[in-house]
Amino acid sequence: MKTLVMEDDMGVNAPIIHQSVIARLIAGLYPLYKSGEISLEPLPETMLSEGYNSPVPDVLLYDYQTEQAKVIVEICQNNGLKHDTNKVIKLIEDSEYGILEGFVFNYKNQQWLRYRLGDGGVATSSSFSEVLQVDLSTFL
Repeated sequence: MKTLVMEDDMGVNAPIIHQSVIARLIAGLYPLYKSGEISLEPLPETMLSEGYNSPVPDVLLYDYQTEQAKVIVEICQNNGLKHDTNKVIKLIEDSEYGILEGFVFNYKNQQWLRYRLGDGGVATSSSFSEVLQVDLSTFL
């Protein structure tokens, strides 16, 4: 999903608030995984496949049985919302990675969008994951 952009060979484009949202989502979801309440392991900024040039969502929830990410989350601000939403829809509808559900969270206005496989190209306003049976907004 995300390509890390080098800024004058000094680092990547990853603002503190962006990384903070990722950390809070992982910190909230990981105990649910360890306790068995959810079966997918939350991972930060991990490639969707082991091949080169694989998309890297901000958060993915990985199913070790199928060796696929089933849920992805992208974190953005106002000017990245449309782009990230389109990326999530494309990755899900292309079916190459087995993703069932994707989210985009705009940290500037606290807006959540959800897209599920088969939603016909239209994301809806929701932070509730039907795959996980968890409201992701509770961790932020």
